[in-house]
Amino acid sequence: MTRLWKTAAFTALFSAISLLPAHADTLEMPSAPPALQDESAAAHSLTLPGRGMNMNAVEDRFGTPRTKHNKVGDPPITRWVYSDFTVYFEHQYVINAVAHDDAAAPLQP
Repeated sequence: MTRLWKTAAFTALFSAISLLPAHADTLEMPSAPPALQDESAAAHSLTLPGRGMNMNAVEDRFGTPRTKHNKVGDPPITRWVYSDFTVYFEHQYVINAVAHDDAAAPLQP
């Protein structure tokens, strides 16, 4: 009977503890200054080639790139550099397009 009493008391204690309200801190982050928000919006408004587009479609839509780098590796990865962005191809298809940061020029080999 003593063991049953200890088990019941233990269960009641932990049941009561679980009913207590939980406390947590709320972290509030300040918003970015308006100038940064405007620049960010401008960067997001840039249209980039979509993943899966082929080279001909990219060139038709965005024009001739400033630089066409040779294929590298296996599978072959090709990089085309435009004034505002760089496009990466695997074989003939876009795998990524990255907007350039105005503060940094695109990397050259």
